[in-house]
Parts: sequence; structure tokens; C-alpha cells
Amino acid sequence: MSKWADGTSGRADEMSCEHLICAQCAGPVAEGRCAVCRASRDHVHHHSRGITVPYTVALLMLTLALLIAMQHLR
Repeated sequence: MSKWADGTSGRADEMSCEHLICAQCAGPVAEGRCAVCRASRDHVHHHSRGITVPYTVALLMLTLALLIAMQHLR
């Protein structure tokens, strides 16, 4: 565990926009004051909308397994 400048602990490979300052508006990125802040915040936190590829593949595999099981039971 590493210590941040404010004394909190965190993993070195984790990133947060909590302490980042925007070069465009000089405000905290976490507040999302401008379009650059919002884009950076979304990039860091990887906000996704809707169903993701791994879930889609898992759903397709489950559907295929159910179809095979139904064919086998006939």
C-alpha cells in the first residue's frame, strides 16, 4: 500500500480524478466544470453505457447451452 499526499492509502495502479486539476479551466477534474474535465473524468473512470461485450458473449454462450440442453432432452 502506498500513501497519498493527503495521508490516505491507495494502490499504485489505481487512478482517480479526485486530485487531478484540469489544464483548461484550472478546476478539479472531479467537478467536471468544462467539457475537457468531463471527458477526462469519463476516460479515467471508464463509464460505460449499456451492455458490455463480455456480458453479451456470456449471454450468447448461456443461450447456446440452453438450446443444446433442450435438443438433448427431446
